[in-house]
Amino acid sequence: MPKASAKPGAKLLKPDDHILVMIDFQSQMSFATKSIDAVTLRNNAALVAHAAAGFGVSTILTTVAEKSFSGPMFTEITAAFPEETLLDRTSMNTWEDEAVIARVNEIGKGRIVLSGLWTSVCIVGPALSALDQGFEVYVIADACGDVSEEAHERAMERMVQAGARPMTSLQYLLELQRDWARTGTYELTTGIAKLYGGAYGLGIIYAKTMFGASEAH
Repeated sequence: MPKASAKPGAKLLKPDDHILVMIDFQSQMSFATKSIDAVTLRNNAALVAHAAAGFGVSTILTTVAEKSFSGPMFTEITAAFPEETLLDRTSMNTWEDEAVIARVNEIGKGRIVLSGLWTSVCIVGPALSALDQGFEVYVIADACGDVSEEAHERAMERMVQAGARPMTSLQYLLELQRDWARTGTYELTTGIAKLYGGAYGLGIIYAKTMFGASEAH
């Protein structure tokens, strides 16, 4: 019989144990995305980006054919990382780009968290490639999108079957915080939730305004 202890599981993410890779959040890619509406996609991408920036997560931003075809990355993402250089590629599979891989190796962490467009191409490619090379891979499912719900769901199933771990954007934020007693990032977390956390964020605004309530108490 195992003995319980008040410690987090090893598979939970921490701010300093992974690399977030945000892939091809660009106009041309979003025009054909049908598995999630554009407003929700942009909101979720912003939530992920601001969570990562606020918690100091090592982050790679990459685009495909930015100048010649696909257009700029969503400003909600680049605004969170004003000093980050965007790595532009020709390859659909981010993991086949030498500049991206050089950055992954420079950062040197064994966990990869992916989000971007499209799920069945630009996320499946690096997910399966990283898994094949021994990395742990997490995919933020609602910060990804594809040309149809079918395409997105089959892509998620394929990655999960290969060993990737699915999660959501709000889950990502709250997993980085994980304890409301961590006062140093309390305002950061609730502030991001108020802006991008949907009904949960509205609940925080209501509770604080009406009752001065706090999750930490």
